[in-house]
Amino acid sequence: MVGSVMNTTNTDFHRKKVVFIMGSTGTGKSRLSVDLAGHIPAEIINSDKMQVYNGGLDILTNKIPESERNGVTHHLISEFDPNSDFTVSDFCFHALKAIDKIVRSDRVPIIVGGSNSFIEALVEDPHFKFKAKYESCFLWLDVSVPILNSFVSKRVDHMVHAGLVDEVRALLIPGSDSDCTRGIHRAIGVPELDEYFKAEAKLTDKTTKEKLLREAIEKIKDNTRKLVLTQLKKIQRLRYEKGWAIHRVDATPVFQRGGKDAGRAWEEFVAKPSLAIANDFLLKLNENYVM
Repeated sequence: MVGSVMNTTNTDFHRKKVVFIMGSTGTGKSRLSVDLAGHIPAEIINSDKMQVYNGGLDILTNKIPESERNGVTHHLISEFDPNSDFTVSDFCFHALKAIDKIVRSDRVPIIVGGSNSFIEALVEDPHFKFKAKYESCFLWLDVSVPILNSFVSKRVDHMVHAGLVDEVRALLIPGSDSDCTRGIHRAIGVPELDEYFKAEAKLTDKTTKEKLLREAIEKIKDNTRKLVLTQLKKIQRLRYEKGWAIHRVDATPVFQRGGKDAGRAWEEFVAKPSLAIANDFLLKLNENYVM
């Protein structure tokens, strides 16, 4: 395990500071957030627009299981009606409430997720006055696109094996016209499988059904790979056009290795440098905080 560089408990040095973990889907953001929270007094705020919903799509939305949260408090995960539209404004309102609560308890808010539009609005929208209240540290967990594309494709296969199809089937009402433009129904995997279920209901031939299912799964993979690029471009825009001071952490070596080597690579290339960046940020006296 990574050794903690500092002990921030009962110190004012980290007050009014927020750590963000950004990155494309599948890069290990949730894992890193829990790792950091194991070494600094922190609570985690989810900024993934699909993980905010309850409703049972834990496999599809890749929610971090309770068993992997290591007792760290998580906010804005599985809290909202899956049929509601959780907007950018909703996120900012609830995130700010959570941030204020965490800071008042003398802990560090770690905001983690792939919905960069949420993060940008929270930080940039003058209505929320975020910059006037808090200082930010942005960690960007990056992975080479070809390697990440291969990983997320394999991850879809693992999700299917874990029960993805039945999970989505249980969400959709048989014979109904599902509105895949609202709530959790917008998640990649729901529209693709909804189309398959509607076709499946009209077929009796098993071979044809299996072929259509394979095609639906390939669409999920393709749309996930497109999401990877969209998320990457947004982060690059924030860094290079908006001028955000984003620290890039290259996790590619982790994905190039397997077994124990992958674990060691995670510690060397991701956990240790990320903790060092966070510690440097938290030890720096906050310019906006008056003792």
